[in-house]
Amino acid sequence: MLIKDTSFIDKPVLAQGKVRSIYDTGDSLLMIVTDRISAFDVIFDELIPDKGRVLSSISAFWFDFTKDIIPNHVITTDVSKYPAGFDQYKEELEGRSMLVKKAQMLPAECIVRGYLEGSALKEYKKSGTVGGVKMPEGLLQGDKLPEPLFTPSTKEESGHDINITYEQLVDLIGEEDAKALRDASLALYTKVSEFALTKGLILADTKFEFGKIDGQLTVCDEMFTPDSSRFWDLNDYQPGRAQKSFDKQFLREWLETLDWDKTYPAPTLPQEIIDKTAEKYRECYTRITGKEI
Repeated sequence: MLIKDTSFIDKPVLAQGKVRSIYDTGDSLLMIVTDRISAFDVIFDELIPDKGRVLSSISAFWFDFTKDIIPNHVITTDVSKYPAGFDQYKEELEGRSMLVKKAQMLPAECIVRGYLEGSALKEYKKSGTVGGVKMPEGLLQGDKLPEPLFTPSTKEESGHDINITYEQLVDLIGEEDAKALRDASLALYTKVSEFALTKGLILADTKFEFGKIDGQLTVCDEMFTPDSSRFWDLNDYQPGRAQKSFDKQFLREWLETLDWDKTYPAPTLPQEIIDKTAEKYRECYTRITGKEI
C-alpha cells in the first residue's frame, strides 16, 4: 500500500513535513511516515514503495537498540494501542507510524561524522578542516576520519540548516546541554557504527534531534535511517570516490545528470529510478534487522 498523505485520517494535522505527518493526541504525538521522497529540498510527485515503512521500522529498531545509552520518545508502534479513533486505520498505519511522548525540542541538529563526505568534504577541500577542526593533509573522499567528529548545525524553519561550531552551540543552548548532546551523539554513533560493521555496512555519518522530557535529555524524531544517515557497503568501500550507499544518494546522483535547477517543480521520476531507490531502502532495512519489510 502506497501512502502519499494522511488526508484519510479525519483529524487535524499538527505538523506536516516533507515525508511525515504528526498528530496531537493529547498527552502524546502520533508520527506517520508517508512514501513521499524529497531531494534538494524538493518533494517529488512519485512515491517510493515501502519507503515509509522502512524509515519508521528502522527508527523503531534503533530506538530499542540504543535505549541503554539514552532514553527515547517512543511509547508504542502497536496500532491497536493508539488513542481512540486511530485504530480504525490499522491497515494504513501498520509499520509506518509510532506513538511518541511530547518533548521540548532543542534547537540543534546533532551531526556525527566518521568519514569524509558531503558538506564535510567540501569544507575540507576549502580549508583543511571538518566542523572547524583541523584534519590531516591528503585525505580522500570517503576516508575514515582520525576519530568521529560532532559537528552540530542549526535547525531552520525553511531553507538549509547552517553548520555551526561547538562553541556556537554552547552560546545557543548553554555549556551543560551542549556537552550532553555531544556526548550522547558520539556514544550513539560509536555503538551503532560498530554494530553496522558486523552487517557489512559502514555508517559514514548521521544526525539526531534531541529534546527534554520531564527535564531528561531524550533522543527524538528519527534515528539512523537512510534519510538521516549515510550507510555504505563495506565490501565495495574504496576511498577516493563516491561509495555505494543505501539511501537516496542514488536518486541525487541521477538528478545531477539532468538539466534541472533543483527548484520546484521536480522532474518526473522514471519507473526504473523509483524501483532502484525502493530497492536501496529495502536492502538497508534487511541488512540491519535481518528481516524483510
